[in-house]
Amino acid sequence: MLTLKRFANPDATRALTNIVWLGLERLMQIGVAILISGMLARYFGPDTFGKWQYANTLLLVLSPITWVCGAEILVPTIVSRPPGQLGTVLGSASTLRFSVSVAALLITWAGIALHLLDPLVGAMLAGLAVTMLFREPFVGVINAWLQSMTYSKPQLLTSMSTAVLKAGFVYLLVHAAAAPARFGWLWAAESALIGIVLVIYYMRRHGGQLGWHVDRTLFRHFASAGTMFWLGLIGMYLFLKLDRLMLERAISFSGLGRYSAAQQLNENWITLALMLAQTIAPAFVYRAQEAAQLRRNMWCLTAMTAVLMVSGAIVLDLLAGFIIRRVFGPDYEGAIDIFRWAVWLSVPAGIEAIGNLIVLKYQARFVLLAKWLLALAVAFVVNLIAIPRLGAYGALVGLAAGYLAATSVNLYYICFKLRP
Repeated sequence: MLTLKRFANPDATRALTNIVWLGLERLMQIGVAILISGMLARYFGPDTFGKWQYANTLLLVLSPITWVCGAEILVPTIVSRPPGQLGTVLGSASTLRFSVSVAALLITWAGIALHLLDPLVGAMLAGLAVTMLFREPFVGVINAWLQSMTYSKPQLLTSMSTAVLKAGFVYLLVHAAAAPARFGWLWAAESALIGIVLVIYYMRRHGGQLGWHVDRTLFRHFASAGTMFWLGLIGMYLFLKLDRLMLERAISFSGLGRYSAAQQLNENWITLALMLAQTIAPAFVYRAQEAAQLRRNMWCLTAMTAVLMVSGAIVLDLLAGFIIRRVFGPDYEGAIDIFRWAVWLSVPAGIEAIGNLIVLKYQARFVLLAKWLLALAVAFVVNLIAIPRLGAYGALVGLAAGYLAATSVNLYYICFKLRP
């Protein structure tokens, strides 16, 4: 009877359904990303593909700038305010994010115009950077509203549909022998389409009216609240992409293309594995109240994640040659050995992500910021020493050192917070 009651609980049912949709969306996005990368890698060749990956790396470093007023601030605000104030909350958040996104886009375009980048990299980034105008100001804001209702299905369905559509257009552009710079604008069109669809959905749910307004007090609150989390996320993404940023100065673009091919597959594996491991984490971390129980849960989750990551790394190591040749083609033979080493980074990455749950549970903003600044500094120093000596493998050493530094901070905080 207890089990039946749990499943009959509408909140539990809605949360479970939402998790299923999230999982499906992630799986499809990973599959489509690998498919698109394979097509582009074969069409571009290692040198141009390296430039494409570098342009994407720059975008992923710039994008966190637009994440001001993150979901950890916006979602609780939506929930706590009366329904009549929803338009003011969303309007204020959207205006703030749009202002920051416009500034980030203009700075990016200015850098391209001043020839601070390779011409082809700049041409690719010019289109890719337009995604910032739509992702957070519109897609992110409406997604926060959906999250507040534990109902992400509309956004996830839209995202999955446009991902498949984008893959189709990539196929058409490849067979039409389109110029490499044009592909960035396809990503911009995808983000615009998702934003338009979600805005229309929101308006249909509110009588055909958008009804967004800006409240200056709320605007200033959103601009200041969550600053530490925001800066911490920027530091984290800088750390995750630092290897490619520093390798661009040390090796050829063709070498960077092979390295990026291996790392993209590895990052998709890490994302998938962490998604599966963390699906059950909220029940065992966020809802656990007693320190002793929380300690036991953390040890169990860490052990489970370590076993999952090691098992996956062993399989991927053994299949590295088959996977690289199948996805990217014969021109990427040099990525095989890099991939074999890179997959083992999933072990410290997974352990770090589980430890980070405690930091998030207790909203330890300064710990989060300090952790990623330390990881960034350690990786930077190691890269300076290792990349000139080991090339692409030196970048992997830098990532490993950074993950170990971040994990050490998590461990120290867990011991401090959950000491007997």
